[in-house]
Amino acid sequence: MAKPASSAFTSFSQNLKRYIKKPWEITGPCADPEYKLAVPSALEYRIFCPATVKEIACVPTSNPETVYDIKYYNRDQRRNRPPIIRTILKKADVVKMMKEKTFDASDFPPVYLTTQVEEDYNARGGGYQ
Repeated sequence: MAKPASSAFTSFSQNLKRYIKKPWEITGPCADPEYKLAVPSALEYRIFCPATVKEIACVPTSNPETVYDIKYYNRDQRRNRPPIIRTILKKADVVKMMKEKTFDASDFPPVYLTTQVEEDYNARGGGYQ
């Protein structure tokens, strides 16, 4: 008795769903018969896991000249740099270095004006504008 009642209810609900629509399916773009819902169903969403391998790679290993070699480290120029050396200076070390340091004239940049300015007294206005 319970089975025919439940099947009758499901068939009634299916017929009701056919005629009663959601408000956004009555008018607008969703009402068009060619409209397809953008949200995929659970069976269409992810057929296979992204981490699964579709095909097993065929890696040639028989002949030495055809061995698959993708070593990057032998082409990486960043590995050829000398190691970074960090030096920590204490105040006593700096004072000692400054006492040992002697300054020469070549240690400083050259003076900007190295020649004397010659004024042209024959110019209009005495050489000044």
